Amino acid sequence: MNAPMTRLSGGFAHPAHDSARGFRAILSAMARPGTIGQMQGGQGPAPISDAAATVLLVLCDRTTPLYLAPSHDTPELRDWIAFHCSAPLVAPGDAGFALGDWAALQPLDRFAIGTPEYPDRAATLIVDNHDFDAPAQNLRGPGIKDRARLALPEVEPFTANHAHFPLGWDAIFTAGARIAALPRSTEVF
Repeated sequence: MNAPMTRLSGGFAHPAHDSARGFRAILSAMARPGTIGQMQGGQGPAPISDAAATVLLVLCDRTTPLYLAPSHDTPELRDWIAFHCSAPLVAPGDAGFALGDWAALQPLDRFAIGTPEYPDRAATLIVDNHDFDAPAQNLRGPGIKDRARLALPEVEPFTANHAHFPLGWDAIFTAGARIAALPRSTEVF
């Protein structure tokens, strides 16, 4: 497929319905940490997964600063984002959202964790191409009855992030059409 077609394709076929379904999938993932859901509707150029493309289409617009980690910073993906989302691409410290694989998002201390007055000014990390089949960790906190389990790329960064609560970044994990989330309020044990 040529570059202009890649940039123009991959948006929602039915914008109102697809964005509502995508928003509900993201909301469910954040409300029920550790639960792996399915979402589809968006298709971006490699290396972005369909779930991550859908997250961008739902949550990002011209007022949403987005950081692309080196794993996802390609001319084709930049063009696709410019056409479908118009999200300004920024440095890590200025990002409302950050997209990349786990290794490329490092170091995590570059991302905003909010302030005591404005904890909502924290970044959300979209960890794409996540390995949902890796060994799972125990989770507890809001939205979890007793405990849940989710594969995490590392434990210590999530434990340290939770220690900052109500400050800290949130994480959305995507791969293929799968999505899960780990808000900063969730404790990993």
